[in-house]
Amino acid sequence: MKDNMTPLEELRHSSAHVLATAVLRLFPDAQLDIGPPTDSGFYYDFDLDHKFTAEDLENIEAQMKKVIKENQRFERVEVPREEAVEMIKEMGQETYKLGRLDDIPEGDTISFYRNGEFLDLCAGTHVNYTKKIKAVKLLSIAGAYHRGDSKNKQLQRIYGTAFPTKDELAEYLEMLEEAKKRDHRRIGKDMQLFTFDAEQVGPGLPLWLPKGTVLVEELEKLAKETEFDAGYERVRTPHLAKESLYLTSGHLPYYEESMFPAMEFEEETGGEKVRYFLKAMNCPHHHKIFAASPRSYRDLPVRLAEYGTCYRYEQSGELMGLMRVRSMQMNDAHIYCTAEQFEAEFNAVNEMYLKYFKLFGLGKYLMRFSTHEPAKLGKKYVDNPELWKKTETMVRDVLKSSGINYVEVPDEAAFYGPKIDVQVWSAIGREFTIATNQVDFAVPPRFNLEYTTSENSKETPLCIHRAPLGTHERFIGFLIEHFGGDFPTWLAPEQVRILPISDKVADYATDLLKDLKASGIRATADLHAEKLGAKIRKAELDKIPNVLIVGPKEAEEGNVSVRSRFDGDRGTMSRDAFKSDLLELIQSRTLQIKK
Repeated sequence: MKDNMTPLEELRHSSAHVLATAVLRLFPDAQLDIGPPTDSGFYYDFDLDHKFTAEDLENIEAQMKKVIKENQRFERVEVPREEAVEMIKEMGQETYKLGRLDDIPEGDTISFYRNGEFLDLCAGTHVNYTKKIKAVKLLSIAGAYHRGDSKNKQLQRIYGTAFPTKDELAEYLEMLEEAKKRDHRRIGKDMQLFTFDAEQVGPGLPLWLPKGTVLVEELEKLAKETEFDAGYERVRTPHLAKESLYLTSGHLPYYEESMFPAMEFEEETGGEKVRYFLKAMNCPHHHKIFAASPRSYRDLPVRLAEYGTCYRYEQSGELMGLMRVRSMQMNDAHIYCTAEQFEAEFNAVNEMYLKYFKLFGLGKYLMRFSTHEPAKLGKKYVDNPELWKKTETMVRDVLKSSGINYVEVPDEAAFYGPKIDVQVWSAIGREFTIATNQVDFAVPPRFNLEYTTSENSKETPLCIHRAPLGTHERFIGFLIEHFGGDFPTWLAPEQVRILPISDKVADYATDLLKDLKASGIRATADLHAEKLGAKIRKAELDKIPNVLIVGPKEAEEGNVSVRSRFDGDRGTMSRDAFKSDLLELIQSRTLQIKK
Protein backbone atom coordinates (compact mmCIF):
# COMPACT_ATOMS: atom_id res chain seq x y z
CA MET A 1 0.00 0.00 0.00
CA LYS A 2 1.35 3.44 -0.87
CA ASP A 3 2.33 5.99 1.75
CA ASN A 4 0.55 9.29 2.32
CA MET A 5 -2.94 8.34 1.20
CA THR A 6 -5.38 11.09 0.34
CA PRO A 7 -8.50 11.38 2.52
CA LEU A 8 -10.55 9.80 -0.28
CA GLU A 9 -8.12 6.87 -0.55
CA GLU A 10 -8.25 6.39 3.22
CA LEU A 11 -12.04 6.32 3.04
CA ARG A 12 -12.02 3.72 0.28
CA HIS A 13 -9.31 1.63 1.92
CA SER A 14 -11.37 1.59 5.10
CA SER A 15 -14.43 0.57 3.07
CA ALA A 16 -12.46 -2.42 1.71
CA HIS A 17 -11.80 -3.56 5.29
CA VAL A 18 -15.48 -3.14 6.14
CA LEU A 19 -16.28 -5.26 3.07
CA ALA A 20 -13.94 -8.03 4.30
CA THR A 21 -15.50 -7.80 7.76
CA ALA A 22 -18.97 -8.28 6.29
CA VAL A 23 -17.90 -11.18 4.06
CA LEU A 24 -16.35 -13.06 6.99
CA ARG A 25 -19.53 -12.59 9.01
CA LEU A 26 -21.56 -14.18 6.24
CA PHE A 27 -18.93 -16.60 4.89
CA PRO A 28 -16.50 -17.50 7.75
CA ASP A 29 -14.56 -19.94 5.51
CA ALA A 30 -13.47 -17.22 3.07
CA GLN A 31 -9.72 -16.79 2.62
CA LEU A 32 -8.67 -13.17 2.13
CA ASP A 33 -5.99 -11.85 -0.19
CA ILE A 34 -5.80 -8.05 -0.62
CA GLY A 35 -8.19 -5.08 -0.61
CA PRO A 36 -6.65 -1.80 -1.84
CA PRO A 37 -8.29 1.50 -2.82
CA THR A 38 -8.41 2.31 -6.54
CA ASP A 39 -8.90 5.45 -8.60
CA SER A 40 -12.65 4.80 -8.70
CA GLY A 41 -13.30 2.89 -5.48
CA PHE A 42 -11.93 -0.28 -3.90
CA TYR A 43 -11.98 -4.05 -4.14
CA TYR A 44 -11.17 -7.13 -2.08
CA ASP A 45 -10.14 -10.57 -3.37
CA PHE A 46 -11.61 -13.72 -1.78
CA ASP A 47 -11.02 -17.44 -2.11
CA LEU A 48 -14.27 -19.24 -1.38
CA ASP A 49 -15.90 -22.44 -2.66
CA HIS A 50 -19.26 -20.65 -2.78
CA LYS A 51 -19.66 -18.52 -5.89
CA PHE A 52 -20.87 -15.03 -5.06
CA THR A 53 -24.20 -13.98 -6.60
CA ALA A 54 -26.01 -10.68 -7.08
CA GLU A 55 -28.15 -11.59 -4.06
CA ASP A 56 -24.97 -12.16 -2.01
CA LEU A 57 -23.79 -8.71 -3.01
CA GLU A 58 -26.97 -7.17 -1.59
CA ASN A 59 -26.61 -9.14 1.66
CA ILE A 60 -22.93 -8.22 2.01
CA GLU A 61 -23.71 -4.54 1.47
CA ALA A 62 -26.45 -4.71 4.11
CA GLN A 63 -23.95 -6.30 6.52
CA MET A 64 -21.43 -3.55 5.71
CA LYS A 65 -23.99 -0.94 6.78
CA LYS A 66 -24.37 -2.76 10.10
CA VAL A 67 -20.59 -2.68 10.61
CA ILE A 68 -20.55 1.03 9.80
CA LYS A 69 -23.42 1.69 12.22
CA GLU A 70 -21.47 -0.08 14.99
CA ASN A 71 -18.92 2.74 14.65
CA GLN A 72 -15.95 0.42 15.01
CA ARG A 73 -12.59 2.05 15.61
CA PHE A 74 -9.64 1.37 13.28
CA GLU A 75 -6.65 0.53 15.48
CA ARG A 76 -3.08 0.06 14.26
CA VAL A 77 -1.07 -2.82 15.78
CA GLU A 78 2.69 -3.14 15.12
CA VAL A 79 4.35 -6.49 15.84
CA PRO A 80 7.62 -8.40 15.17
CA ARG A 81 7.62 -10.72 12.13
CA GLU A 82 7.44 -13.92 14.22
CA GLU A 83 4.38 -12.64 16.08
CA ALA A 84 2.78 -11.57 12.79
CA VAL A 85 3.07 -15.16 11.51
CA GLU A 86 1.29 -16.47 14.61
CA MET A 87 -1.43 -13.82 14.37
CA ILE A 88 -2.14 -14.73 10.75
CA LYS A 89 -2.39 -18.41 11.67
CA GLU A 90 -4.72 -17.63 14.57
CA MET A 91 -6.91 -15.71 12.15
CA GLY A 92 -7.03 -18.79 9.90
CA GLN A 93 -5.84 -16.66 6.97
CA GLU A 94 -2.47 -18.22 6.20
CA THR A 95 -3.34 -19.26 2.59
CA TYR A 96 -2.54 -15.81 1.14
CA LYS A 97 -1.61 -13.53 4.02
CA LEU A 98 1.67 -15.36 4.81
CA GLY A 99 2.75 -14.76 1.22
CA ARG A 100 1.85 -11.10 1.55
CA LEU A 101 3.86 -10.97 4.78
CA ASP A 102 6.88 -12.32 2.89
CA ASP A 103 6.56 -9.34 0.51
CA ILE A 104 7.47 -6.98 3.35
CA PRO A 105 11.26 -6.46 3.33
CA GLU A 106 13.26 -7.46 6.42
CA GLY A 107 13.57 -4.54 8.79
CA ASP A 108 10.36 -2.82 7.63
CA THR A 109 7.56 -2.23 10.10
CA ILE A 110 4.88 -4.93 10.13
CA SER A 111 1.45 -3.69 11.06
CA PHE A 112 -2.13 -4.90 11.33
CA TYR A 113 -5.34 -2.91 11.52
CA ARG A 114 -8.23 -3.98 13.72
CA ASN A 115 -11.85 -2.89 13.45
CA GLY A 116 -14.28 -4.75 15.71
CA GLU A 117 -13.65 -8.49 15.40
CA PHE A 118 -11.73 -8.08 12.12
CA LEU A 119 -7.93 -8.00 11.96
CA ASP A 120 -5.97 -7.58 8.73
CA LEU A 121 -2.30 -7.39 7.76
CA CYS A 122 -2.14 -3.81 6.50
CA ALA A 123 0.22 -0.84 6.23
CA GLY A 124 -2.71 1.59 6.44
CA THR A 125 -3.92 4.22 6.56
CA HIS A 126 -7.60 4.40 7.55
CA VAL A 127 -10.28 6.71 8.85
CA ASN A 128 -10.67 6.76 12.64
CA TYR A 129 -14.11 5.15 12.88
CA THR A 130 -16.39 3.24 10.52
CA LYS A 131 -19.12 5.89 10.84
CA LYS A 132 -16.84 8.16 8.78
CA ILE A 133 -17.97 6.03 5.82
CA LYS A 134 -21.10 7.93 4.78
CA ALA A 135 -21.71 6.71 1.23
CA VAL A 136 -20.63 3.25 0.03
CA LYS A 137 -21.90 0.94 -2.71
CA LEU A 138 -20.90 -2.53 -3.95
CA LEU A 139 -20.83 -2.64 -7.73
CA SER A 140 -19.83 -5.97 -9.22
CA ILE A 141 -18.15 -9.37 -8.92
CA ALA A 142 -15.28 -10.47 -11.18
CA GLY A 143 -12.60 -13.13 -11.39
CA ALA A 144 -9.01 -12.16 -10.61
CA TYR A 145 -5.92 -14.37 -10.60
CA HIS A 146 -3.89 -14.28 -7.42
CA ARG A 147 -1.09 -11.72 -7.96
CA GLY A 148 -2.40 -11.19 -11.51
CA ASP A 149 -0.74 -14.43 -12.71
CA SER A 150 -2.90 -16.81 -14.78
CA LYS A 151 -0.82 -19.71 -13.44
CA ASN A 152 -2.27 -19.03 -9.97
CA LYS A 153 -5.74 -19.73 -8.66
CA GLN A 154 -8.55 -17.45 -9.76
CA LEU A 155 -10.12 -15.60 -6.85
CA GLN A 156 -13.43 -13.74 -6.59
CA ARG A 157 -13.07 -9.97 -6.59
CA ILE A 158 -15.81 -7.75 -5.22
CA TYR A 159 -15.68 -4.17 -6.47
CA GLY A 160 -17.19 -1.22 -4.67
CA THR A 161 -16.93 2.52 -4.37
CA ALA A 162 -17.19 5.10 -1.61
CA PHE A 163 -17.46 8.88 -1.46
CA PRO A 164 -17.51 11.47 1.32
CA THR A 165 -21.16 12.33 0.64
CA LYS A 166 -24.27 10.60 -0.68
CA ASP A 167 -24.66 13.27 -3.36
CA GLU A 168 -21.19 12.49 -4.74
CA LEU A 169 -21.99 8.77 -4.73
CA ALA A 170 -25.30 9.39 -6.52
CA GLU A 171 -23.52 11.48 -9.16
CA TYR A 172 -20.94 8.73 -9.69
CA LEU A 173 -23.61 6.01 -9.98
CA GLU A 174 -25.47 8.15 -12.50
CA MET A 175 -22.24 8.43 -14.50
CA LEU A 176 -21.88 4.64 -14.42
CA GLU A 177 -25.40 4.23 -15.78
CA GLU A 178 -24.64 6.65 -18.58
CA ALA A 179 -21.37 4.78 -19.22
CA LYS A 180 -23.36 1.55 -19.69
CA LYS A 181 -25.45 3.25 -22.36
CA ARG A 182 -22.27 4.50 -24.03
CA ASP A 183 -20.38 1.20 -23.76
CA HIS A 184 -18.37 1.02 -26.97
CA ARG A 185 -19.05 -2.71 -27.28
CA ARG A 186 -22.81 -2.19 -27.35
CA ILE A 187 -22.72 0.87 -29.61
CA GLY A 188 -20.14 -0.81 -31.86
CA LYS A 189 -22.51 -3.73 -32.36
CA ASP A 190 -25.61 -1.56 -32.87
CA MET A 191 -23.83 0.69 -35.37
CA GLN A 192 -22.03 -2.24 -37.06
CA LEU A 193 -18.56 -0.81 -36.52
CA PHE A 194 -16.56 -3.90 -35.56
CA THR A 195 -16.93 -7.51 -34.53
CA PHE A 196 -14.94 -10.32 -32.92
CA ASP A 197 -14.81 -14.02 -33.75
CA ALA A 198 -12.99 -15.61 -30.84
CA GLU A 199 -13.64 -19.15 -32.07
CA GLN A 200 -12.02 -18.98 -35.51
CA VAL A 201 -10.18 -15.64 -35.74
CA GLY A 202 -9.10 -15.49 -32.09
CA PRO A 203 -9.92 -13.45 -28.98
CA GLY A 204 -8.73 -9.87 -28.93
CA LEU A 205 -8.40 -9.69 -32.72
CA PRO A 206 -10.99 -7.15 -33.97
CA LEU A 207 -12.53 -7.32 -37.42
CA TRP A 208 -13.35 -3.84 -38.68
CA LEU A 209 -16.66 -3.67 -40.54
CA PRO A 210 -17.05 -1.13 -43.38
CA LYS A 211 -18.46 1.61 -41.11
CA GLY A 212 -15.79 1.08 -38.48
CA THR A 213 -13.09 1.12 -41.13
CA VAL A 214 -14.21 4.65 -41.98
CA LEU A 215 -13.31 5.70 -38.41
CA VAL A 216 -9.87 4.09 -38.68
CA GLU A 217 -9.12 5.72 -42.02
CA GLU A 218 -10.40 9.15 -40.98
CA LEU A 219 -8.15 9.13 -37.91
CA GLU A 220 -5.22 7.95 -39.98
CA LYS A 221 -5.86 10.71 -42.51
CA LEU A 222 -6.02 13.27 -39.69
CA ALA A 223 -2.77 12.09 -38.13
CA LYS A 224 -0.92 11.93 -41.45
CA GLU A 225 -1.92 15.50 -42.28
CA THR A 226 -0.93 16.69 -38.80
CA GLU A 227 2.41 14.88 -38.92
CA PHE A 228 3.19 16.06 -42.45
CA ASP A 229 2.73 19.65 -41.30
CA ALA A 230 5.02 18.90 -38.31
CA GLY A 231 7.86 17.59 -40.49
CA TYR A 232 7.48 13.83 -40.01
CA GLU A 233 8.54 11.31 -42.65
CA ARG A 234 6.50 8.16 -43.16
CA VAL A 235 8.04 4.67 -43.03
CA ARG A 236 6.75 1.09 -43.17
CA THR A 237 8.15 -1.98 -41.46
CA PRO A 238 7.37 -5.72 -41.52
CA HIS A 239 5.05 -7.46 -39.06
CA LEU A 240 7.77 -9.72 -37.70
CA ALA A 241 11.50 -9.86 -37.11
CA LYS A 242 14.23 -12.15 -35.89
CA GLU A 243 14.74 -12.74 -32.20
CA SER A 244 18.11 -11.00 -32.37
CA LEU A 245 16.44 -7.63 -33.09
CA TYR A 246 14.52 -7.73 -29.81
CA LEU A 247 17.55 -9.00 -27.91
CA THR A 248 19.50 -6.00 -29.16
CA SER A 249 16.69 -3.61 -28.17
CA GLY A 250 16.46 -5.18 -24.71
CA HIS A 251 12.79 -6.13 -25.03
CA LEU A 252 13.64 -9.83 -24.72
CA PRO A 253 13.46 -11.59 -22.37
CA TYR A 254 11.61 -8.94 -20.31
CA TYR A 255 8.61 -8.63 -22.66
CA GLU A 256 8.52 -12.16 -24.05
CA GLU A 257 5.51 -13.17 -21.95
CA SER A 258 3.56 -10.29 -23.53
CA MET A 259 4.54 -11.33 -27.05
CA PHE A 260 3.09 -14.06 -29.23
CA PRO A 261 5.12 -17.28 -29.06
CA ALA A 262 8.13 -17.43 -31.35
CA MET A 263 7.98 -19.06 -34.76
CA GLU A 264 10.99 -21.25 -35.54
CA PHE A 265 12.30 -21.73 -39.09
CA GLU A 266 15.34 -23.22 -40.75
CA GLU A 267 17.27 -20.56 -42.62
CA GLU A 268 17.90 -21.27 -46.30
CA THR A 269 21.62 -20.84 -45.77
CA GLY A 270 23.17 -23.38 -43.46
CA GLY A 271 19.96 -24.93 -42.15
CA GLU A 272 20.33 -23.16 -38.81
CA LYS A 273 17.07 -22.70 -36.88
CA VAL A 274 16.12 -19.10 -36.25
CA ARG A 275 13.27 -17.72 -34.13
CA TYR A 276 10.97 -14.96 -35.39
CA PHE A 277 8.52 -12.91 -33.35
CA LEU A 278 5.46 -10.92 -34.37
CA LYS A 279 6.41 -7.36 -33.51
CA ALA A 280 5.00 -5.98 -30.29
CA MET A 281 6.47 -2.52 -30.87
CA ASN A 282 7.78 -0.49 -33.81
CA CYS A 283 10.80 1.17 -32.20
CA PRO A 284 13.48 -1.47 -32.95
CA HIS A 285 12.50 -1.38 -36.64
CA HIS A 286 12.65 2.42 -36.68
CA HIS A 287 16.10 2.35 -35.08
CA LYS A 288 17.25 0.19 -37.99
CA ILE A 289 15.81 2.70 -40.46
CA PHE A 290 17.65 5.57 -38.75
CA ALA A 291 20.86 3.55 -38.89
CA ALA A 292 20.43 2.74 -42.58
CA SER A 293 21.87 6.12 -43.64
CA PRO A 294 24.80 8.23 -42.38
CA ARG A 295 23.46 11.08 -40.24
CA SER A 296 24.86 14.54 -39.61
CA TYR A 297 23.82 17.10 -37.01
CA ARG A 298 22.38 19.00 -39.98
CA ASP A 299 19.90 16.13 -40.56
CA LEU A 300 18.52 16.20 -37.02
CA PRO A 301 15.87 16.06 -35.80
CA VAL A 302 14.75 13.01 -37.78
CA ARG A 303 11.05 12.23 -37.23
CA LEU A 304 9.92 8.78 -38.43
CA ALA A 305 6.18 7.96 -38.32
CA GLU A 306 4.32 4.74 -39.07
CA TYR A 307 0.91 3.13 -38.85
CA GLY A 308 2.34 -0.30 -38.18
CA THR A 309 0.25 -3.12 -36.77
CA CYS A 310 1.64 -4.58 -33.55
CA TYR A 311 0.72 -7.77 -31.71
CA ARG A 312 0.73 -8.39 -27.98
CA TYR A 313 -0.43 -11.53 -26.26
CA GLU A 314 -2.60 -9.93 -23.59
CA GLN A 315 -4.02 -12.29 -20.97
CA SER A 316 -7.51 -13.46 -21.95
CA GLY A 317 -8.98 -12.13 -18.71
CA GLU A 318 -7.64 -8.65 -19.53
CA LEU A 319 -9.16 -8.42 -23.03
CA MET A 320 -12.01 -5.92 -23.16
CA GLY A 321 -13.59 -4.92 -26.47
CA LEU A 322 -11.37 -2.42 -28.29
CA MET A 323 -9.80 -1.15 -25.07
CA ARG A 324 -7.51 -4.16 -24.65
CA VAL A 325 -6.75 -6.18 -27.79
CA ARG A 326 -4.03 -8.43 -29.18
CA SER A 327 -3.80 -6.80 -32.63
CA MET A 328 -3.40 -3.03 -32.67
CA GLN A 329 -2.66 -0.31 -35.19
CA MET A 330 -0.17 2.07 -33.62
CA ASN A 331 -0.20 5.80 -34.21
CA ASP A 332 3.54 5.64 -33.66
CA ALA A 333 6.58 7.80 -34.30
CA HIS A 334 10.16 8.20 -33.10
CA ILE A 335 12.07 11.46 -33.03
CA TYR A 336 15.88 11.35 -33.05
CA CYS A 337 17.38 14.60 -31.83
CA THR A 338 20.27 16.25 -30.01
CA ALA A 339 20.08 17.23 -26.35
CA GLU A 340 19.83 20.87 -27.44
CA GLN A 341 16.84 20.09 -29.65
CA PHE A 342 15.06 18.01 -27.02
CA GLU A 343 13.03 20.78 -25.35
CA ALA A 344 11.56 22.08 -28.61
CA GLU A 345 10.78 18.58 -29.89
CA PHE A 346 9.23 17.32 -26.66
CA ASN A 347 7.17 20.48 -26.34
CA ALA A 348 6.01 20.17 -29.97
CA VAL A 349 4.70 16.68 -29.22
CA ASN A 350 2.78 18.00 -26.22
CA GLU A 351 1.37 20.81 -28.37
CA MET A 352 0.17 18.15 -30.82
CA TYR A 353 -1.69 16.46 -27.97
CA LEU A 354 -3.38 19.75 -27.07
CA LYS A 355 -4.44 20.23 -30.70
CA TYR A 356 -6.11 16.82 -30.70
CA PHE A 357 -7.78 17.53 -27.34
CA LYS A 358 -9.38 20.67 -28.79
CA LEU A 359 -10.46 18.89 -31.97
CA PHE A 360 -12.29 16.15 -30.02
CA GLY A 361 -13.64 18.41 -27.30
CA LEU A 362 -11.54 17.02 -24.45
CA GLY A 363 -11.61 19.74 -21.83
CA LYS A 364 -10.10 17.76 -18.98
CA TYR A 365 -6.72 16.06 -19.28
CA LEU A 366 -3.69 15.23 -17.17
CA MET A 367 -0.11 14.29 -18.07
CA ARG A 368 1.26 11.58 -15.75
CA PHE A 369 5.02 12.15 -15.65
CA SER A 370 6.55 8.81 -14.62
CA THR A 371 10.05 8.75 -13.15
CA HIS A 372 12.39 5.96 -12.04
CA GLU A 373 13.20 4.55 -8.60
CA PRO A 374 16.97 4.83 -7.93
CA ALA A 375 16.96 1.70 -5.76
CA LYS A 376 15.80 -0.34 -8.78
CA LEU A 377 18.55 0.67 -11.20
CA GLY A 378 19.96 -2.40 -12.93
CA LYS A 379 16.79 -4.36 -12.18
CA LYS A 380 13.66 -2.57 -13.37
CA TYR A 381 15.53 0.35 -14.96
CA VAL A 382 18.66 0.85 -17.07
CA ASP A 383 21.61 1.48 -14.76
CA ASN A 384 22.64 5.00 -15.75
CA PRO A 385 21.86 7.42 -12.89
CA GLU A 386 23.37 10.46 -14.63
CA LEU A 387 21.18 10.12 -17.72
CA TRP A 388 18.10 9.39 -15.60
CA LYS A 389 18.65 12.61 -13.67
CA LYS A 390 19.40 14.59 -16.83
CA THR A 391 16.41 13.40 -18.90
CA GLU A 392 13.93 13.61 -16.02
CA THR A 393 15.03 17.19 -15.38
CA MET A 394 14.63 17.97 -19.08
CA VAL A 395 11.07 16.58 -19.18
CA ARG A 396 10.13 18.31 -15.92
CA ASP A 397 11.44 21.65 -17.20
CA VAL A 398 9.44 21.36 -20.44
CA LEU A 399 6.24 20.56 -18.55
CA LYS A 400 6.73 23.48 -16.18
CA SER A 401 7.64 26.02 -18.86
CA SER A 402 4.71 25.03 -21.09
CA GLY A 403 2.17 25.24 -18.27
CA ILE A 404 0.75 21.82 -19.07
CA ASN A 405 -1.36 20.18 -16.36
CA TYR A 406 0.72 17.29 -15.00
CA VAL A 407 1.41 15.16 -11.95
CA GLU A 408 4.69 13.40 -11.15
CA VAL A 409 4.50 9.67 -10.40
CA PRO A 410 7.59 7.84 -9.08
CA ASP A 411 8.64 4.32 -10.08
CA GLU A 412 6.48 4.04 -13.22
CA ALA A 413 8.96 5.01 -15.94
CA ALA A 414 9.78 2.84 -18.96
CA PHE A 415 12.90 0.72 -18.49
CA TYR A 416 14.80 2.98 -20.92
CA GLY A 417 13.74 6.44 -19.73
CA PRO A 418 11.08 8.73 -18.22
CA LYS A 419 7.67 8.84 -19.84
CA ILE A 420 4.36 10.67 -19.91
CA ASP A 421 1.02 8.86 -19.99
CA VAL A 422 -1.85 11.01 -21.17
CA GLN A 423 -5.06 10.78 -19.14
CA VAL A 424 -8.25 12.27 -20.59
CA TRP A 425 -11.83 12.44 -19.39
CA SER A 426 -14.76 11.71 -21.68
CA ALA A 427 -17.92 13.81 -21.98
CA ILE A 428 -19.48 11.98 -19.01
CA GLY A 429 -16.41 12.27 -16.80
CA ARG A 430 -14.93 8.80 -17.34
CA GLU A 431 -11.13 8.61 -17.24
CA PHE A 432 -9.05 6.96 -19.97
CA THR A 433 -5.34 6.53 -20.72
CA ILE A 434 -5.04 7.16 -24.45
CA ALA A 435 -1.47 8.04 -25.37
CA THR A 436 2.18 8.12 -24.35
CA ASN A 437 5.27 10.26 -24.81
CA GLN A 438 8.56 8.64 -23.78
CA VAL A 439 12.25 9.55 -23.62
CA ASP A 440 14.74 6.84 -24.58
CA PHE A 441 18.41 7.32 -23.78
CA ALA A 442 19.22 3.61 -23.36
CA VAL A 443 18.22 1.79 -26.54
CA PRO A 444 19.87 4.00 -29.25
CA PRO A 445 23.37 3.05 -27.99
CA ARG A 446 22.41 -0.64 -28.22
CA PHE A 447 21.88 -0.14 -31.96
CA ASN A 448 25.01 2.00 -32.30
CA LEU A 449 22.89 4.91 -33.50
CA GLU A 450 24.98 7.99 -34.06
CA TYR A 451 25.34 11.24 -35.94
CA THR A 452 28.32 13.38 -36.83
CA THR A 453 28.59 16.58 -34.79
CA SER A 454 29.75 19.98 -36.03
CA GLU A 455 33.18 19.09 -34.54
CA ASN A 456 33.23 15.95 -36.72
CA SER A 457 32.90 13.64 -33.70
CA LYS A 458 30.28 10.92 -33.18
CA GLU A 459 27.32 11.33 -30.79
CA THR A 460 24.32 9.15 -29.91
CA PRO A 461 20.96 10.90 -30.41
CA LEU A 462 18.17 10.98 -27.87
CA CYS A 463 15.00 9.24 -28.98
CA ILE A 464 11.45 10.37 -28.21
CA HIS A 465 8.75 7.71 -28.56
CA ARG A 466 5.34 9.28 -29.09
CA ALA A 467 1.84 8.10 -29.97
CA PRO A 468 -0.66 10.97 -29.60
CA LEU A 469 -3.63 8.83 -30.66
CA GLY A 470 -2.31 5.67 -29.01
CA THR A 471 -3.64 2.63 -30.80
CA HIS A 472 -6.56 3.17 -33.16
CA GLU A 473 -8.47 0.41 -31.41
CA ARG A 474 -8.32 1.99 -27.97
CA PHE A 475 -8.76 5.55 -29.22
CA ILE A 476 -11.81 4.64 -31.29
CA GLY A 477 -13.25 2.79 -28.30
CA PHE A 478 -12.77 5.99 -26.31
CA LEU A 479 -14.34 8.17 -29.02
CA ILE A 480 -17.37 5.88 -29.28
CA GLU A 481 -17.99 6.34 -25.56
CA HIS A 482 -17.05 10.04 -25.56
CA PHE A 483 -19.51 10.89 -28.34
CA GLY A 484 -21.98 8.12 -27.44
CA GLY A 485 -21.90 7.10 -31.12
CA ASP A 486 -22.97 10.62 -32.20
CA PHE A 487 -19.85 11.35 -34.19
CA PRO A 488 -19.32 14.82 -35.67
CA THR A 489 -20.09 14.89 -39.37
CA TRP A 490 -16.44 14.74 -40.50
CA LEU A 491 -15.92 11.48 -38.60
CA ALA A 492 -19.33 9.84 -39.00
CA PRO A 493 -19.30 6.58 -41.02
CA GLU A 494 -22.50 7.71 -42.77
CA GLN A 495 -22.61 11.49 -43.10
CA VAL A 496 -25.91 11.93 -44.96
CA ARG A 497 -29.04 9.85 -45.46
CA ILE A 498 -31.59 10.87 -48.09
CA LEU A 499 -35.24 10.06 -47.35
CA PRO A 500 -37.64 10.34 -50.33
CA ILE A 501 -41.24 10.63 -49.13
CA SER A 502 -42.49 8.38 -51.98
CA ASP A 503 -41.40 6.43 -55.04
CA LYS A 504 -42.32 9.44 -57.19
CA VAL A 505 -39.11 11.23 -56.13
CA ALA A 506 -36.84 8.16 -56.09
CA ASP A 507 -35.06 9.34 -59.24
CA TYR A 508 -34.35 12.75 -57.66
CA ALA A 509 -33.06 11.04 -54.49
CA THR A 510 -30.80 8.81 -56.57
CA ASP A 511 -29.44 11.76 -58.57
CA LEU A 512 -28.82 13.67 -55.34
CA LEU A 513 -26.99 10.65 -53.91
CA LYS A 514 -24.68 10.46 -56.93
CA ASP A 515 -23.95 14.19 -56.64
CA LEU A 516 -22.98 13.94 -52.95
CA LYS A 517 -20.87 10.83 -53.42
CA ALA A 518 -19.06 12.42 -56.37
CA SER A 519 -17.94 15.13 -53.93
CA GLY A 520 -16.54 12.53 -51.53
CA ILE A 521 -19.45 12.68 -49.08
CA ARG A 522 -20.45 9.41 -47.42
CA ALA A 523 -24.16 9.29 -48.25
CA THR A 524 -26.94 6.74 -48.70
CA ALA A 525 -30.57 6.87 -49.83
CA ASP A 526 -33.35 4.96 -48.07
CA LEU A 527 -35.50 3.82 -51.01
CA HIS A 528 -37.48 1.25 -49.03
CA ALA A 529 -41.25 1.28 -49.35
CA GLU A 530 -41.85 2.51 -45.81
CA LYS A 531 -43.60 5.52 -44.35
CA LEU A 532 -41.48 8.61 -43.83
CA GLY A 533 -41.91 8.47 -40.05
CA ALA A 534 -40.42 4.98 -39.93
CA LYS A 535 -37.47 6.10 -42.08
CA ILE A 536 -36.81 9.10 -39.82
CA ARG A 537 -36.91 6.92 -36.69
CA LYS A 538 -34.43 4.48 -38.25
CA ALA A 539 -32.08 7.32 -39.17
CA GLU A 540 -32.24 8.54 -35.56
CA LEU A 541 -31.47 5.06 -34.24
CA ASP A 542 -28.56 4.82 -36.67
CA LYS A 543 -27.27 8.21 -35.37
CA ILE A 544 -27.06 9.78 -38.85
CA PRO A 545 -25.82 13.38 -38.42
CA ASN A 546 -27.60 14.82 -41.49
CA VAL A 547 -30.94 13.69 -42.90
CA LEU A 548 -32.32 15.09 -46.16
CA ILE A 549 -36.06 14.78 -46.76
CA VAL A 550 -37.16 15.21 -50.36
CA GLY A 551 -40.64 15.36 -51.85
CA PRO A 552 -42.15 16.55 -55.16
CA LYS A 553 -41.66 20.22 -54.26
CA GLU A 554 -37.98 19.76 -53.38
CA ALA A 555 -37.45 17.73 -56.55
CA GLU A 556 -39.08 20.41 -58.70
CA GLU A 557 -37.08 23.27 -57.13
CA GLY A 558 -33.76 21.43 -56.67
CA ASN A 559 -33.92 21.75 -52.89
CA VAL A 560 -33.61 19.58 -49.80
CA SER A 561 -35.26 19.72 -46.37
CA VAL A 562 -32.46 19.38 -43.82
CA ARG A 563 -32.64 17.79 -40.36
CA SER A 564 -29.41 17.91 -38.34
CA ARG A 565 -28.83 15.61 -35.39
CA PHE A 566 -26.86 18.43 -33.76
CA ASP A 567 -28.78 21.57 -34.82
CA GLY A 568 -32.33 20.27 -35.31
CA ASP A 569 -34.55 21.23 -38.24
CA ARG A 570 -32.61 23.59 -40.54
CA GLY A 571 -35.46 24.06 -43.00
CA THR A 572 -35.29 23.97 -46.79
CA MET A 573 -32.22 25.00 -48.80
CA SER A 574 -30.84 24.41 -52.26
CA ARG A 575 -28.95 21.17 -52.68
CA ASP A 576 -25.86 23.10 -53.79
CA ALA A 577 -25.95 25.29 -50.69
CA PHE A 578 -26.31 22.23 -48.47
CA LYS A 579 -23.42 20.49 -50.18
CA SER A 580 -21.21 23.57 -49.89
CA ASP A 581 -21.99 23.95 -46.15
CA LEU A 582 -21.43 20.25 -45.55
CA LEU A 583 -18.08 20.15 -47.34
CA GLU A 584 -16.86 23.11 -45.29
CA LEU A 585 -18.01 21.34 -42.10
CA ILE A 586 -16.15 18.17 -43.10
CA GLN A 587 -12.95 19.84 -44.30
CA SER A 588 -12.68 22.01 -41.18
CA ARG A 589 -13.35 18.98 -38.94
CA THR A 590 -15.79 21.08 -36.94
CA LEU A 591 -16.59 19.72 -33.49
CA GLN A 592 -20.30 18.92 -33.07
CA ILE A 593 -21.77 17.70 -29.79
CA LYS A 594 -25.18 16.09 -29.44
CA LYS A 595 -27.25 18.20 -27.09
